[in-house]
Amino acid sequence: MKINLKSGIDKLLFGMKQNDVTAVFGKPDKNYKDEDDNVIFVYNAHKIRLTFYEEEELKLGYLVASSNDLEVFGFKIIGRKIADVKKDLATKGITKYTQETFDTFENYFNEDNWFILQTEFDEVVKFEVGAIINDKDEFDWKFPVKK
Repeated sequence: MKINLKSGIDKLLFGMKQNDVTAVFGKPDKNYKDEDDNVIFVYNAHKIRLTFYEEEELKLGYLVASSNDLEVFGFKIIGRKIADVKKDLATKGITKYTQETFDTFENYFNEDNWFILQTEFDEVVKFEVGAIINDKDEFDWKFPVKK
């Protein structure tokens, strides 16, 4: 599945509604609300979790994925050494990260593209990407609004 930074993953675009997603991926394996009343869809086969923001008319705003076939700019992400992934991303001008550590996990957050590379034992195990907030302090939705 292709990661489209600032836009989504594969055919999933930030700003989609739940029915738009089910038209693409079908019914989710799990569907629940989190503590903020956001709606969460889980697709086991795709190894992806989708968050629809309650405060944004339940638009798709965040994706967490761990599928081995995830790629960005043609580079595989999951199961690779973080140093190698960062080296590949640097060839595309992505070099700034804020690093946080939790137990055996380390997160590498890139604010410009609003993504996190999560590692464990020096290997990327999860990729998270969120909708971008523009200069007007609003979400930059990528899915065209139906009129």
